[in-house]
Amino acid sequence: MSEKTGTFVVTHAESESAVVRDVDTAQVHTLASNPGLEVRDVLEATVAPDPPLEVAWEVIDVADRRSIDLVDSDLEPTRHAADLASEAEIGDLVREERAGTGEIHVFRVPESDVESAARDVLEDEETIARAARLEAVRVEVRRSADDGVVSVRYLPD
Repeated sequence: MSEKTGTFVVTHAESESAVVRDVDTAQVHTLASNPGLEVRDVLEATVAPDPPLEVAWEVIDVADRRSIDLVDSDLEPTRHAADLASEAEIGDLVREERAGTGEIHVFRVPESDVESAARDVLEDEETIARAARLEAVRVEVRRSADDGVVSVRYLPD
């Protein structure tokens, strides 16, 4: 095995080890030690197999490190997000790039499923990985139970 450079999200962290996942390939790397990483940290880094057995990995260089904040907002989706959702069918996802960096994802669900859909987004590891790919540092989930709309805003710093 050889070293690998990419963007990784920390999915598990203990004092002695950590697990990171490549956000582009979903490949999982168990680290032989934990260099101070916490769950939801995002690393632009290089990892390499830890000798001599090369069954675990080690972080050999970190170009950037940031955390992703997940915010369960009590705000309703913006008027723009509501407009995007008004053209979507239940179950459809509408994605729109934000001016600059980030994206807005809006989807419609039955009114009775809004809370569980928002909770699923907040608990899904892929939400953090997507934020890392979009270079976001904050993910804000808004909802409107009356309209059956959930909006997920991937925001830069």
